[in-house]
Amino acid sequence: MTDTIPAWVDGTLTPVEKLEVHERGLRHKAISVFVLRGDAVLIQRRALGKYHTPGLWANTCCTHPHWDEPPADCAARRLREELGISGLTLEHRDRVEYRADVGGGLTEHEVVDIYTAQAPAALPLRPDPDEVMETRWIDMHTLTDEVARHPDRFTPWLRIYLDRHRDVIFGAPAEG
Repeated sequence: MTDTIPAWVDGTLTPVEKLEVHERGLRHKAISVFVLRGDAVLIQRRALGKYHTPGLWANTCCTHPHWDEPPADCAARRLREELGISGLTLEHRDRVEYRADVGGGLTEHEVVDIYTAQAPAALPLRPDPDEVMETRWIDMHTLTDEVARHPDRFTPWLRIYLDRHRDVIFGAPAEG
């Protein structure tokens, strides 16, 4: 079975094979999660076997939902699958859209539901080595400084989130 994701083709949401979505630069659904602990955020270094941006640092996790999979369910699923994290309360922060070249002739054009979750001090991690080669907790000041000094070590989407959406992601929870 091919790995399809929800993408817009001629204005209609359609299941399209994941690699084709990125080769054609189609607008598609995605989720991103930031697990926080005090002033620190959990980031991951993508496994070297990933088909784009291998070895680069990214937010806690991100992926594409399955067809008809609610974004929050997708976020919880990928936290479990990529990092072995479960039981956190996910908070929807925003839906954003971005387009970025991710190398190798591939483009991410994502409509992203962004979630945060607060982690306990002793959060157990069990990264899947096919997805994640390294994790680390990093405070926001240090992360911002490292991204500014070495942008090539970080995924395009993490740089975009920090540059354009930082207040929405890391600011006070929305009222309502």
